[in-house]
Amino acid sequence: MRVLVTGWFSFLHGEITAGDALALEAVSGALDRTGICYDVAWSPVFRPEGLSLDDAIPDRYTHLVFVCGPVHGTQVNDLHVRYAGCRRIAVGVSVVDPADPSVTGFDLVLARDGGTGPPRRDLAAGPETSLVPVVGVILSSGQGEYGARRRHEEVSDRLTGWLGRRDCARLGLDTRLDTTDWTRCATPAAFAAVVAKQDLVVTTRLHGLVLALRHGVPALAVDPVAGGGKVTAQAVAWEWPAVVTAEESAHEQILDSWWKWCLSQEGGEAARVRAGSRSSSLLKTLIQALCH
Repeated sequence: MRVLVTGWFSFLHGEITAGDALALEAVSGALDRTGICYDVAWSPVFRPEGLSLDDAIPDRYTHLVFVCGPVHGTQVNDLHVRYAGCRRIAVGVSVVDPADPSVTGFDLVLARDGGTGPPRRDLAAGPETSLVPVVGVILSSGQGEYGARRRHEEVSDRLTGWLGRRDCARLGLDTRLDTTDWTRCATPAAFAAVVAKQDLVVTTRLHGLVLALRHGVPALAVDPVAGGGKVTAQAVAWEWPAVVTAEESAHEQILDSWWKWCLSQEGGEAARVRAGSRSSSLLKTLIQALCH
């Protein structure tokens, strides 16, 4: 027995959602535990290095398992033609029209909804998933006042390229508030609430650093100004060590080292300590100046 596992993620322009991937993990895990040999067919757009449907020779397989998503359309029908010699099973799928040839072409349909039985829980709920850190990313642009010392674009490019290779859940955040755009925070309290939920903040903005520490969240701060600007100054004011210069951002081993420290117990405790000491001498000096 050899099984080809496929789904909408196998088609040329097929996309894969987190739910699709988790359902696939559940099926793969079940096959692994049973000792059944299988291959997974991937869209060459999503995973160019993987096995594609074009390369998955039908004669090699006894079974085809179609995972997740709706069962409909010519692409699914084409599977029935290409893999006509295989026993074909659909699992964790939605059936819109039970009489559709794309549905009736399967030897067995184990539907999550639309089948002959009651709805069943989606496969995405099944696999054990190791959670990764949630990382808020707050980047700056503009700041023309720094003139020739500006390194904002190249630092952002380095950081985003590096972050793209980290195993984490990246969440792009913008400090700008907007009462007309539901995708943005309308109040500073709302933005602060989002920052407080992060495991780590990676930022080139002064307020990205400040708001992270204000809420006890470690910040990996990168100063986008050559020679150091206000981000470095705030790191000094907070006595926060995880600050990287614009020049140092070109060296991923430096970013890696601070990443590891920020996500360590030591880094988390250092951030929590700073959250407990938030007073600013600026306010005291202001009041003194106004009262004298």
